[in-house]
Amino acid sequence: MTDKKVELLAPAGDMERLEAAIKFGADAVFMAGDSFGLRANAKNFDRDAMKKAVDYAHDNGVRVHITMNIVPHDEDMVGLEDYLKYLDEIGVDALIISDPGIFSIAKELTDIELHVSTQASVTNSATVNFWHKMGAKRVILARELSLEEIIEIRNNTPKDLEIEVFVHGAMCISYSGRCLLSNYMTGRDANRGDCSQACRWKYSIQEENRPGEYYPIEEDGSGTYIMNSKDLCLIDELDKLIEAGIDSFKIEGRMKTAFYVATVIRSYRQVIDAYYEGNYNDETVEKYFNELQKASHRHYTKGFFHKKPDGEDQIYENSSYIRKYDFIGTVLEYNPETKEAIIEQRNRFFPGEQIEIFGNSKDFFEYTIDSIRNAKGEELEVANKPKEKIYMTINLPLEEGDMLRRVINE
Repeated sequence: MTDKKVELLAPAGDMERLEAAIKFGADAVFMAGDSFGLRANAKNFDRDAMKKAVDYAHDNGVRVHITMNIVPHDEDMVGLEDYLKYLDEIGVDALIISDPGIFSIAKELTDIELHVSTQASVTNSATVNFWHKMGAKRVILARELSLEEIIEIRNNTPKDLEIEVFVHGAMCISYSGRCLLSNYMTGRDANRGDCSQACRWKYSIQEENRPGEYYPIEEDGSGTYIMNSKDLCLIDELDKLIEAGIDSFKIEGRMKTAFYVATVIRSYRQVIDAYYEGNYNDETVEKYFNELQKASHRHYTKGFFHKKPDGEDQIYENSSYIRKYDFIGTVLEYNPETKEAIIEQRNRFFPGEQIEIFGNSKDFFEYTIDSIRNAKGEELEVANKPKEKIYMTINLPLEEGDMLRRVINE
């Protein structure tokens, strides 16, 4: 068992998701401004919002990493120096970069830690050592590596050079996410932050002399999603990665909801803590793997961790998510004396329903809703107005930011 505790790095697509990541156990968050990042369709942060986010994170003892990992053209470099100086000024902790040009400018203009993005496709110790010599504090390894290769890299690189690996989230069919398919199909450049997710589309074959006649690639006639990958999940492999000397576990998902971020970060936080507390076992891992199922997800895979992926790591039938639970509300306020909770409603719910309430503790509460009231104190038959404040009497030790969920009745 190692003495140095691994970092849990969470996605933060906006302020709500950043707050959820921090409440549910992230040690650090990664996010983007309105340029230079690879998630152009996330809400992201303008300059004022970014400063507010950095201050909030630092007040809670959490580091902030800014993604600047596009593959830039000259036109994309406009405003780079001014942006870097601003990030230095507001005290961000690290920059995630894939391009050597941006890396060299950032090194020259700032004192911010420089992390080499997974987009740089780092797959061997020689490349890690190269980036260390260039001034990188951390290298985020490509997702196309096995545990054996990760251990080999860690054993052959300087100990003061940190290693980060992805442990959970969407997988890209293209090597290290460097995809040209989106650009070819839609004109939206995935390498400049505007991926159209063309790999998730349904494809068929058309024979040259029979235009308009489409043939499914599979024999059952339903078509196929030939590039649609399962989601990565390594929650039951964390002990091996910790003992390999990995410094940071990264969760993918800046486009995901706050409920997703809370559910996933809480699960990984509890398993990581169990390891350092000496309570890491199959029962604990299974418990929080089951918790992961309560957030919307695709089927899971271990990717390259033990072997090269094969057909079992793809989803050929559809590109939809598995969704078993509804996120129905967040605790805005709770009075422990009167037991009154103010809930911000998200999906509709009714008196009499059995729900689950979870915070950043090891367990969740099961609760049957007695009654619900609006701000006027009027009894309601249903809460069905998104973001309406709902008042409920709940005799449980709740905290601000706790979340309410319920099983979806099929």
